[in-house]
Amino acid sequence: MPLNPLILAFDTSAAHCAAALLLGDQILAQTQQDMAKGQAERLFPLLQDLLHQAGKDWPDLDAIGVCTGPGNFTGVRISVASARGLALSLKIPAVGISKLEAMAYGTKGTSLSVLDARRERFYVQSFTDGIAQNTPQMIEEADLIERVQNANTIHTSGEDIAILANRPIDHADHIISAVARLTAQRFATTTDRPAPLYLRAPDAAPAKDAGVPMLT
Repeated sequence: MPLNPLILAFDTSAAHCAAALLLGDQILAQTQQDMAKGQAERLFPLLQDLLHQAGKDWPDLDAIGVCTGPGNFTGVRISVASARGLALSLKIPAVGISKLEAMAYGTKGTSLSVLDARRERFYVQSFTDGIAQNTPQMIEEADLIERVQNANTIHTSGEDIAILANRPIDHADHIISAVARLTAQRFATTTDRPAPLYLRAPDAAPAKDAGVPMLT
């Protein structure tokens, strides 16, 4: 394992392209570009620009880190597929990190990471000193009220959640750098390929007129 590994981390799970380049314990470069669509076309030019900014190139990388969601279905697929492809072509590990875990990175005490899943539902996960205490879940608004009573700190990714208006909130702005740092801790021992973290079914409904089944 390199003494100061070079980690490239990225995230397109929401309406943005975000990336960070970590060398050892130092963030060499970091960027986030807000965009409602077009992440697939923008991601690789953005990563190339980030490497160039730090005077690095693809062969210098020791590992890839990717945010696996939960979030936008298409965005998550873009990131995960890109991370797998890069890892394969560069012959380096790729590590998947959930956004809920990245939000809680480096925190102390009991905390709850919360993401708005829309339709009065929320993605949640509990942590103690940044260590997960359960698996990620999607819960109803009524259940969230009970969960927040047991947490010293509530982490969100910046969106305003009305039900949390009277609670002290940590608007986590370190998500992409946390993905990079968690990847640095795990890439030497991780064997599983990154996989999307889907906690709900896609909103798109199947076509009424199903096509002819394909034989396999």
